[in-house]
Amino acid sequence: MHTEHTAELNLLWGTLILEELTRLGVKHVCMAPGSRSTPLTLAAAKQTKLKQHLHFDERGLGFMALGLAKASQAPVAIITTSGTAVANLYPAVVEAWLTHVPLIVLSGDRPPELIDCGANQAIIQPGIFAQYAKQINLPTPDMNIAPQALLSLLDEAVSNQSQPVHINCMYREPLYPNEPVADFSRYLVPIEPWQRQTAPYSQFAMMNVGQLPTSDALARFVHGKGVIVAATLAPEQHSEALIQLAQKLGWPIVTDAQSQLRQHPGAIGNIDQLLHQPKSKALLAQAERVIVFGGRILSKRLISYLEQQDWKDYWQVLPHQQRLDPSHKPKQVWLAPAHTFAALPWPRSSQANWALNLVQHNDDLETLYQQQIDNAEFGEAQTIRAIATRQTSQQQLFIGNSLPVRLYDMFAPISSDSAKVFTNRGASGIDGLLATACGVACAEGKPTTLIIGDISALHDLNSLAIARAVTSPLVIVILNNDGGNIFNLLPVPNEQLRTDYYRLSHGLEFGFGAAMFGLAYNQVDSITDFIESYEYAMTYSGPSVIEVSVAQNQASDQIAQIASWVKQH
Repeated sequence: MHTEHTAELNLLWGTLILEELTRLGVKHVCMAPGSRSTPLTLAAAKQTKLKQHLHFDERGLGFMALGLAKASQAPVAIITTSGTAVANLYPAVVEAWLTHVPLIVLSGDRPPELIDCGANQAIIQPGIFAQYAKQINLPTPDMNIAPQALLSLLDEAVSNQSQPVHINCMYREPLYPNEPVADFSRYLVPIEPWQRQTAPYSQFAMMNVGQLPTSDALARFVHGKGVIVAATLAPEQHSEALIQLAQKLGWPIVTDAQSQLRQHPGAIGNIDQLLHQPKSKALLAQAERVIVFGGRILSKRLISYLEQQDWKDYWQVLPHQQRLDPSHKPKQVWLAPAHTFAALPWPRSSQANWALNLVQHNDDLETLYQQQIDNAEFGEAQTIRAIATRQTSQQQLFIGNSLPVRLYDMFAPISSDSAKVFTNRGASGIDGLLATACGVACAEGKPTTLIIGDISALHDLNSLAIARAVTSPLVIVILNNDGGNIFNLLPVPNEQLRTDYYRLSHGLEFGFGAAMFGLAYNQVDSITDFIESYEYAMTYSGPSVIEVSVAQNQASDQIAQIASWVKQH
């Protein structure tokens, strides 16, 4: 192998990698510029089956890929150069690993002889993501390594993978090929049949659904008073099937903010606040059996209820094998899609409709919210309810971490129609939320709303550059209460410590930030202005920012007032 063909062989390997990834279901590739990843970048540039997304910040790029993968339900490739560029993907990779989102990281790297010797932009990249990604370390491209070995390695690494894969690609210089292109026809002879087809080189069968309960097991389980819990469920889990299951059994179904059912009229959506209420809590204490669909429950009160109850039977249904119960209760875990499990031949419970009073209690809370939130002072909960009321099944709602998702979980309105709900609640960080929402918006071009706090928005401000490329309606609602005011709800020892070390008050507004990136912007401080701005923004083809300015203690004071009322009734 002559060194003058090194760049051409690098590009050939990059071309084989990108082509095989498209055959394995990859539709989007997210790229950040860099020299060492040139063979991958050039291969992606000429790949017509991939939609390309570019961004200058690898951290935002990784989260954008996360959003694309969540919304498209397909693996997404990420191309970065060497050095700290790869490390910037770490937060997104962690989130993807915890929530089973298939990201495929392709990192350019120095060859072995340039590692740990002072060479520029060279760090030890193999294993950089620890247990948070399946690791594939490719050698430098070599004519002595058959192309079929490369393809079969990729097939095994990516097929049926629901979590991140890191493929580290070492390249020797030169990196930029010259014309004419070297002749690799003899090298490619073993994969000529593959070149004429469109299927992966090695085809792995899909993993089958595991063992499911028998009819007798179902009959035994539903004997008595039970509760269905809809926890975190992705849109592809078709969680509306759980409403039909609840009606068939005659058991109440309580919902998490991330279940896709939080606003459904057939569910008990206000479970967080109902567990504040003595009469509802006493009624729920009668339950003997529980079936939890999904995991990662947001409400601490619901988590405590599941932990403190002495269950005769505890079933959990998950799409992947994971340990998703911080209380470590003894249980039977079934591995299946939620809708598949709900479609089993369930008999009606011997204690059907045992908790019908919960429906009235749930409706009473909705009436309370209309009085105490919708018709009260302008604030964060009022804004979130106004947004949620205006969603349809053709829209997408991304809810940021910290206070926004908790307000939605506590106070979202009952609605006959609602959007697909997305969150980043694996590691529950405030980083990358804007970028992830941009990825969700780009995947299918559906109108998308992001509700995000001010600290989270500042943390990911340069992802407004990604938002510029969105052509469908993307409304970025920033709840600006001047700091991390979720700490108002936490037992910080005193107010001085809370102010000096937790809230991080900044006194900043987002108008000039939006202007810097050329985004439409409006600032509101009343519900009338917000609704007018929001409804207009949802008709605008492209991104816009609405900044909601509220007092630091508005949300926390309102939460406390409503909790006090609920406890007394």
